[in-house]
Amino acid sequence: MNPPTKPSAKARTLIVAGTMLGALVTGGWLMQRGTRTGAFTAYEGSRLFETVFRRVGSDFVDTLSDSALYRKAVDGMLYELRDPYSTFLPPDRFARLNETTSGNYAGLGIEVDVRDGWLIVVAPIAGGPAEQAGLQSGDRIVEIMGKVTRGWTNEEASKLLRGKAGTRLSLKVERPGVAEAIPITVVRSTIHRSAVRRASMLGDGIGYIDLKAFSDSTVRELNGAITTLLARGMKTLVLDLRTNPGGLLDQGVKVTDLFLGTGQRIVSMRGRVPEANRAFADSAPERWPQLPLLVLVDGRSASAAEIVAGALQDHDRAVIVGTPTYGKGSAQTVYSFGTEGGLKITTARWFTPAGRSITKPLPADDEGDLPPPRRERFRTGAGRTVYGGGGITPDVLAGDSVAPPAELAFIAALGAGGAHFRDAVTDYALYLKAARTVTSPDFAVTSEMRDQVWQRMRARGVEVPRSRYDEAEALVSRVIAFDIARYVFGREAEFARRSAADKPLLKAMELARGARTGQELLKRAALQPSPVDTSDSR
Repeated sequence: MNPPTKPSAKARTLIVAGTMLGALVTGGWLMQRGTRTGAFTAYEGSRLFETVFRRVGSDFVDTLSDSALYRKAVDGMLYELRDPYSTFLPPDRFARLNETTSGNYAGLGIEVDVRDGWLIVVAPIAGGPAEQAGLQSGDRIVEIMGKVTRGWTNEEASKLLRGKAGTRLSLKVERPGVAEAIPITVVRSTIHRSAVRRASMLGDGIGYIDLKAFSDSTVRELNGAITTLLARGMKTLVLDLRTNPGGLLDQGVKVTDLFLGTGQRIVSMRGRVPEANRAFADSAPERWPQLPLLVLVDGRSASAAEIVAGALQDHDRAVIVGTPTYGKGSAQTVYSFGTEGGLKITTARWFTPAGRSITKPLPADDEGDLPPPRRERFRTGAGRTVYGGGGITPDVLAGDSVAPPAELAFIAALGAGGAHFRDAVTDYALYLKAARTVTSPDFAVTSEMRDQVWQRMRARGVEVPRSRYDEAEALVSRVIAFDIARYVFGREAEFARRSAADKPLLKAMELARGARTGQELLKRAALQPSPVDTSDSR
């Protein structure tokens, strides 16, 4: 889940201004009752709202329709809850939420990105309509239904690429190494975005599954992926929940259920209304009790991903590796308002089996960055220390929380030119694809390659000292290697290059090699440096 955004300065000004105006125009009415120290009655609150609403509608300097004012009132009310997860969803956002939880949409089955102002095909989904029609990684979509796509955003492209299943879409693409644009017709169909993005063997009996969402089909897909890897000789599983924003609570519970024994607590929900108070426990025997398990997490692992990681950690079932998770310890209920959209509102807080709340406190508007909170200690079933607050703290910290100074300096020097740097890298990768001069996925990034990217950066107007560029050689080389692997050799080659530089994954593999039981994994994890400064603990 991406961190929530705050209302704009203009929106906040409207909220404050509306409150002040209400006080002025109803001052006599309020003063007749003396200074208020308690809450309004429902009648008084309704009367105040209607008075302010009428006055703003008739006297505010800009003309606003009643519907616009009601919508602003809704937004203002939800903003004042100071809960970033409670929000009104207009129809388009409500549709995207439903799409996320179901994993289904109607379109081409294609991932695109914007490079140099054009839509570049990152990869078609295997077996989808785009792949069947002949679209390839690295193709530049220059026309959609006769409209030139130069300057389009990803959002604009998505609106046109998606549509009713069974409808046709005509494209023109430019392909590296092909002189003329290629006309392609694609028939849209219902696409299922798989929650399991990758399931593969990493060697030494280590299986790897990248789980990217908790949608309707997550537990079914995960169960199938594990079964397949076991048939291929998997002895230890690495489950990657990094950048997983969560999703459906019941799927998080069912995924956890696969790895725990009957009756073991998974998560407890506590809310104000009776139906929000629930405790979830494992309902079936563990599927693979002898399978050692490691779970990768990071700062973008949230919600259901944190429920899974927290339960497996509290029951000593898995070793958690990576960096602290996002810290979203609440659950939301979604209410549909038909064509008007819907409401997503926090109705409960959740707690791990050990009783932990992992909610990360959000700083108040004017407080800026707060010092790290004291971490409350809890005990797992086996007596290990785990921590509340601030997300799920991994058993083993791995991965850079801060980039090296040379890389930070280069990124700062790029500033707004960062997109042009990426454009230059992709342009060079596509040039190499057309030239067919890189013949092995095990290619080395050379100084000549970096020079080529530098020249393309300069041609795009990026003004960065060459010394900064050269000092960030490691970062530049990684980005070049990933793009060349992706566009010249495909996603498998790109994954191999990324895996070789993935510190949390490499640490998990180091712990996993030769470990025959989950208990052996836990013992190895205990020998690693402490993930928390105990001076900040109670």
